[in-house]
Amino acid sequence: MRIAQVAPLYESVPPRGYGGTERVVSYLTEALVDLGHRVTLFASGDSLTRATLEPMAPRALREAPGLLDPIAPHVRMLGAVYRRAKEFDVIHCHTDYLGLPVAEYVDTPTVVTLHGRLDLPQAEACYREYTPSALISISDAQRAPLT
Repeated sequence: MRIAQVAPLYESVPPRGYGGTERVVSYLTEALVDLGHRVTLFASGDSLTRATLEPMAPRALREAPGLLDPIAPHVRMLGAVYRRAKEFDVIHCHTDYLGLPVAEYVDTPTVVTLHGRLDLPQAEACYREYTPSALISISDAQRAPLT
């Protein structure tokens, strides 16, 4: 399978310190490579992987001096991923709701793993509005506000 893994850009994959989401993305990406899948990891340029790395920022945004808007690099990354959607059998996005609006414009299925809070009213509205993507929560407790 040709799989796009889309990581948040705040930390490298794997993270050098804290970074639960990026650690999960790393473990999953490397396991998919071990299984023989063709994986492309969209992440910061300082990431380490056996997958094909597509650097979407020179380094983890947390370490970027003078960065005032961390959302803009994520929007650019999601644009790059979805412009290439036909190259993949599935897109696995780990950027919570950010990719949902563009996922509905491509034929490639998108799976979104929700790593963040789901009890925020504004976030809940996004998840209810954009339902074509498969949503995966990291626990039953995390998912409870949306059920």
